Amino acid sequence: MSSTIAQLDGWRLKALILSIVTAAGGYLAFSLWGGWQDVIDAFVHIGLLGTLIALLLSLVNYGLRFIRWQIYLSKLGHRIAWLPSLRIYLSGFALTTTPGKAGEAFRGVLLKQRNVPFPATFAALISERLSDLVAIVLLTLVGLSEYPQARGMVFVGVLGIAIVLACISSRTVLNYAHQWAHARTGKLCKLLTQLVHLLREARRCHTPRLLLLATLISIVSWGAEAVAFYLVLEWLGADISFSFAIFVYAISMLAGALSFLPGGLGGAEAIMISLLVLKGMAMPAAIAATVFIRLATLWFAVLIGLLALYKSRKGEAV
Repeated sequence: MSSTIAQLDGWRLKALILSIVTAAGGYLAFSLWGGWQDVIDAFVHIGLLGTLIALLLSLVNYGLRFIRWQIYLSKLGHRIAWLPSLRIYLSGFALTTTPGKAGEAFRGVLLKQRNVPFPATFAALISERLSDLVAIVLLTLVGLSEYPQARGMVFVGVLGIAIVLACISSRTVLNYAHQWAHARTGKLCKLLTQLVHLLREARRCHTPRLLLLATLISIVSWGAEAVAFYLVLEWLGADISFSFAIFVYAISMLAGALSFLPGGLGGAEAIMISLLVLKGMAMPAAIAATVFIRLATLWFAVLIGLLALYKSRKGEAV
């Protein structure tokens, strides 16, 4: 397995380090923009206990999503022992800062060593992203009435969900698309053929029963991080309702996902800060809350992923 991890050497490793350093620089700029001292004061105000609570809620998110991942793999006919599967799943978090989280597909390289074919991994990944999108869109509805201007973005998310679900659930559409692409030549048609094959695999993960279960898991997992965001705002003395805090976190994640930027960087933060300021929160406090919650969610995940990769590179069994 260490030889597989070694594939992350060279330009791949440099690209990973570059993405992390670039994003870290962006967060430093955020802090300086809001006033370094104000941001530090806000972090001190949240305190160690607040930090631990936020990180614990993030762990709830990661843990529930891993359980969902295991369910997907099992449904696709691949039962992986929990401990090595957890190591592989967490390793994917190291590449969260790649565009559209595409780097998480690196899990497929690791799972291939356990006889899980790439189509199955990508089918699980597609199912995971779709389930996340469904949960985020549903969470935005909690406080959408307090900021109706975001209905357009929510509609785009709903439309995307509807299109993907329609494609996955319709055997006729998938068969027609496969026949059409298979009968033609060219790289685009070959790519379409592969995509249809992945959607066919993903179809097994979207039976009504499993779709309901995955949606519930996703709502609770992402809701945990949204609650952490609300608590951070409470600790900083912000006069923001629970429903609006949930909405702000969810719509920010949706904006980041739709932007396809690495980890939603920039887009998610801009939306989050703007909405908090709109509700009367001081700019330094809004920036501090945003930087803190992103460190406790996105960057905490990246750190855990890097640790999982490091242990794998040291030769420990994955």
